[in-house]
Amino acid sequence: MIRKLKRKFILLSMLSLFLLLVVIVTGMNLLNYTSVCREADEILTLISQNKGIFPSPGEGAGEGADQNRPLPPGMSPELPYESRYFSVMLDASGNVVFTETSRIFSVDTGTAIAYAQTVLAQDSAGGFLNDFRFYRRTEGDMTRVTFLDCGRRLDSFYSFLFTSIGMSLAGLFAVFLIITFFAGKIIQPIAESYEKQKRFITDAGHEIKTPLAIINTNIDLLEMEFGENESVTDIRQQAKRLSSLTNDLVSLARMEESEQMLPMVTFPVSEVMEEVAMPFQTLAQAQQKIFSCKVTPMLSMHGNEKSIGQLVSIFLDNALKYSPEGGNISLEFTKRNRSLLLSVSNTSSSEIDPADLPHVFDRFYRTDVSRNSETGGHGIGLSMAKAIVNAHGGRISAQTPDGHTFVVTATFPA
Repeated sequence: MIRKLKRKFILLSMLSLFLLLVVIVTGMNLLNYTSVCREADEILTLISQNKGIFPSPGEGAGEGADQNRPLPPGMSPELPYESRYFSVMLDASGNVVFTETSRIFSVDTGTAIAYAQTVLAQDSAGGFLNDFRFYRRTEGDMTRVTFLDCGRRLDSFYSFLFTSIGMSLAGLFAVFLIITFFAGKIIQPIAESYEKQKRFITDAGHEIKTPLAIINTNIDLLEMEFGENESVTDIRQQAKRLSSLTNDLVSLARMEESEQMLPMVTFPVSEVMEEVAMPFQTLAQAQQKIFSCKVTPMLSMHGNEKSIGQLVSIFLDNALKYSPEGGNISLEFTKRNRSLLLSVSNTSSSEIDPADLPHVFDRFYRTDVSRNSETGGHGIGLSMAKAIVNAHGGRISAQTPDGHTFVVTATFPA
């Protein structure tokens, strides 16, 4: 149990940190990418509105009024000289009217036209084409496609992306080593408390056995001297009940303590199920209850034969105790896919609250008034069943399909 708790603590810590890093890294890189796109789109819009060139004060007139206007606020005056761009004008038929490639060295006229025709075929107003961000703008019957070289910006973005991912993974691994190293110390108080609890149950169980033996001996002497009477019978019943409770608690503590050390072998589990269920059929008939048993033959299981037999006995004993006269009890054992499924159900005389189901495997827990000491149970059986199932690497659950039927299911790896 302590090892499982340690693994769960490490897993939960690492999962929380991983999700946090994913959010941070994703957020930073998304903002970075958005910034790259926004900056490129601002430049492209400015160039496209200025007839395919940057506003450049003091450089030639020609169509000059627009060219000589100042740069928008916030743009560096060096930006026109740092940016590499080109544009292509096409008519309504898609024919090239002219190209402007004087501001970029790596792209010639033919390449520029090929890029523009690709954008025209995509029918997209903007986006990326390789390392070029493009912007498409209609000017009368003409279409201008402007391209901006974002290679350096994208290289910077990818460099930051891979660096942030690498640093996050390195940090995650470092934290994993730290948490793994200190996890034992963090859960040590819990482990000590759990060990003390098991030791107390075991020691108390042994200490109680001696007084119980003396009480039973004295009861025998009282019966020999005064004969049987109601008081002596009540004392004997309560002593027997206390002895049974003590044995169950000690067995549960030992089972939880050595759940990973049970001798495991492959055995014919179908035969064990039928053998254990047979005496309960007779008990059910005596109590005027309907018992059905469906066991798929010839199934084998790798586990502890004695513990599995005890598990079936606990389930059926629990079903007999808490089902009313005339009630239905069923046991089903079958194989589904790669799992072995054991299911025991019984009708209940009172309604079962679904909110109680997660707690039925807790020690001493009782779901309703009908589950009281008069039935002979202590609230330990299903706790022992859970320990057996966990020791075999299985899963256990409880359901109530209609509120008056209690179904407990154990699933084991085949």
